[in-house]
Amino acid sequence: MATDTQTSRTLAEKFVERLGAQDPDGIQELFAQEIDWHVPGSDALSWSGRRTRRDQVAPYFTTMWPHFAQGRSKVALEHVIVDGGDAVLLATWTHTVVATGKEFTTPAAIHLRVEDDRIVRMHLYEDTLTIAKAFDAD
Repeated sequence: MATDTQTSRTLAEKFVERLGAQDPDGIQELFAQEIDWHVPGSDALSWSGRRTRRDQVAPYFTTMWPHFAQGRSKVALEHVIVDGGDAVLLATWTHTVVATGKEFTTPAAIHLRVEDDRIVRMHLYEDTLTIAKAFDAD
């Protein structure tokens, strides 16, 4: 059965809301048991890569967030585009890396796919080179 646009929009909005509240368990609840999750990036960044199970979602965030200086991140959600079971979030975020003190800003797109009232796919597209440079101590 095809997912309707409103269901996808509602789940995308919940995803953004829980992301903003830094609620990893709440985010994880939105996902199906089996997922297609991809966050490209350097092997040096332990949170990047693929995930295939819901129980891997919360640890992604709890592993990543401590690397960014608390209270110094900015997220600007610019557009939410929804068509059937697909939702695309367009944003810009700025973070400061704790280990280097470097700040970076990157445009980002998150593609969510919804089936049976759960998110089954999350692919993140961002400027991975800019992020890698921010983590480089040089």
